[in-house]
Order: sequence, then structure tokens, then C-alpha cells
Amino acid sequence: MKVEADVSGSVVEVHVAVGAEVASGTVLVTLESMKMEVPIESTSAGTIESVGVAVGDLVDEGDTVAVLR
Repeated sequence: MKVEADVSGSVVEVHVAVGAEVASGTVLVTLESMKMEVPIESTSAGTIESVGVAVGDLVDEGDTVAVLR
């Protein structure tokens, strides 16, 4: 399952690593958008299969930030 960015912005923190077990609602990545910090949360429980962003990356709305299995 892909987790996508809700907004465009800059990645300021990545909270998870590959292999981490997460619950629904776990903050995976924090973006800065329009001078606000926006948490991107897991929409379901699972294991992080990949993280597609790093601190400093720019993402657009709809970009995949992580993949769960």
C-alpha cells in the first residue's frame, strides 16, 4: 500500500525506516508546506517496505512517500 503526500512541500523529517512495524495513524514523514509542518500518517497498520523520500526532498501532492506491506 502506497502512502502519498497530501500536500506539496519539503521533507523536514523522516520518522520511519525500512522494516519498521507501524500502526494506522503513525506519522511517517513530516513536510513543511506554506510555513506549516504537515504530518503524513500511515493509513493502515503494516511493515515499511520502502521509504521514497529523504530530508530536504521536495514532494508534490500525490507523490509516494512510503510503501507498506
